[in-house]
Amino acid sequence: MDKKSIGGIVVVALLFVGFAYLNTREQKEYQEKMAVWQAYQDSVKMAEQVELQEAEAAQQRVENGDSVALSAAEAARERRVSMFGETLAAARDAASEEFDVENEVMRITFSTRGGQIRNVVLKDYTRYASRGERVEPVALMDPETANFALTFFVKNGLNIVEINTAEYTFAASPVETADGVRTVRMTLPVTETAALEYLYRIYDTAAPGRDYLVDFDVRMVGMAAVMANQTSVGIDWSNTSYQNEKGFKNENMYTTVAYRFPGERAIEELGMSEDSRTKEVTSAVNWVAFKQQFFSSVFIAPQNVSYASMGFTTAQPGSGYIKDFTARMTVPYTPQTEGYDFAFYFGPNKYSILRKVTLGEEEEEIALERLIPLGWGIFGWINRWCVIPVFDFLRNFIGSFGIIILILAVLIRLVISPMTYKSYVSMAKMRLIKPQVDELTKKYPKQEDAMKRQQATMELYKKAGINPMGGCIPMLIQMPILIAMFRFFPASIELRDQHFLWADDLSSYDSVLNLPFSIPFYGDHVSLFALLMALSTFAYSYYNYQQTASSQPQMAGMKFMMVYMMPIMLLFWFNDYSSGLCYYYLLSNLLTIGQTLVIRRMVDDSKIQAIMAANAAKKSNGKKSKFQQRYEELMRQQEAQQRAKRK
Repeated sequence: MDKKSIGGIVVVALLFVGFAYLNTREQKEYQEKMAVWQAYQDSVKMAEQVELQEAEAAQQRVENGDSVALSAAEAARERRVSMFGETLAAARDAASEEFDVENEVMRITFSTRGGQIRNVVLKDYTRYASRGERVEPVALMDPETANFALTFFVKNGLNIVEINTAEYTFAASPVETADGVRTVRMTLPVTETAALEYLYRIYDTAAPGRDYLVDFDVRMVGMAAVMANQTSVGIDWSNTSYQNEKGFKNENMYTTVAYRFPGERAIEELGMSEDSRTKEVTSAVNWVAFKQQFFSSVFIAPQNVSYASMGFTTAQPGSGYIKDFTARMTVPYTPQTEGYDFAFYFGPNKYSILRKVTLGEEEEEIALERLIPLGWGIFGWINRWCVIPVFDFLRNFIGSFGIIILILAVLIRLVISPMTYKSYVSMAKMRLIKPQVDELTKKYPKQEDAMKRQQATMELYKKAGINPMGGCIPMLIQMPILIAMFRFFPASIELRDQHFLWADDLSSYDSVLNLPFSIPFYGDHVSLFALLMALSTFAYSYYNYQQTASSQPQMAGMKFMMVYMMPIMLLFWFNDYSSGLCYYYLLSNLLTIGQTLVIRRMVDDSKIQAIMAANAAKKSNGKKSKFQQRYEELMRQQEAQQRAKRK
């Protein structure tokens, strides 16, 4: 290595060491400054709390006629003015009021305290009351716990004050109505020349994608001069949601916090929990949803939030609530920021509505329809492109959802009927050829001849034209459909409050008997549709076992699991599930049994034997394929190796 190379390495090393030292020093100084700043903010908050408590106590004494307290109250107000300024101090002390604004589908309650939405009532939907009757409209939040606030810092002389808009009273202007849009304008004066302005726009345009949408614009009028040095504005959003459905357990399963990353079609969720969960996201988020089984409150940020900390706590069963939701977010801020354009969606989790919710003049899609858990991959495709279009089409002509589900089950059985026919023929061939398979078992009884026995059996199947997997193909095709239905029915708001036979709500469980006690994993009621579904599963499994056990001896070891255990497990599992889902599975089982019986009467064993004989004659005269030759050679080699090991 020459001197130049050594010198270069030394210089690079010195630069690296120097950079590391300076970086460590800067980080230490930054941390010290942040610690001082945090301590200062904590002291400010504590002073504000003490000030507020003193003011409330003094005001109470004044109301009780204490003349001494009058001067104390005045002194407290002077201190608030000194800390916040005259304008903010007045907004902090001002009385608040509430008012309603509505369109055809919802009624929104606004409060001037914080300039926020306190409640949203959906006119077209009702919830279960404490007695189990649908007598109350669906409310998306508890007004006592609903909170939405912006947090930021402003300068007041030498003071730097944190502003939480929920602590201040906005001035509301008269509601403006024009072109099917109602505009609510509320203003928070910060100084004589600076103000924070909220603009809410509620639509009444007979367009489902807009009628449940509330545009929310934040305008920062002259705020740059009073804003402290900061790079973001905080958003605190929280509320407690009511239990709206009959079964707490089932509704809680679908109630969570969901969010979407910009540009993604899929969404993320915190998942289900009977306790609490939190999630912190340090990258951009497009929207955050407080999602229940059939309704959602969604905060939408077209320009994205830069940070989000989300969570929920599950309420106690019987309390009337389902979850406490929280979301703390930030949006970027610079002195050039003039405001933010946000939006809220308050409405049903209905596919035909959510997929039409777009933003901006370019009608940007934001994938709200993904709030409906239709399944991933092929299961979601089946629901989106097959089940939902057929379901919506039938709804235009048929009023009974029980009949629609019946037609849907029949259509699905017809689609897979060719595979069912081939499955039965394959099982019939296996049954007819079983004596020859038994002869091969007698011919190769020893364990060391297992490969020869397997090879001879496969050769026999090939000559007869039998596909050993033929009986499994229909089940493999039907399984994605069954799973898709499992996701569709509990998430379909169309079934909500729909009656059929003894079920008063196809989206929830049907109860024909309420038990005075609760059975573990089963519940405190008897769902008749779940019971009938389990019995039909037992009948189908027993019949299917009778058909396959004789031709496939390995099925004998699975009899208990297939015939007895599976129906019992389904009974316990589905007792709390959607009665519409249990009804569909019941129909599917009955139709499958009926279809199999019809095919059995149509298929003649003598014709199948003739076809098998013709296939055997044809295959025996043909040459072996290269693949078959290589397979047989491999089998011979493996058998030779096993003989060598035994020696």
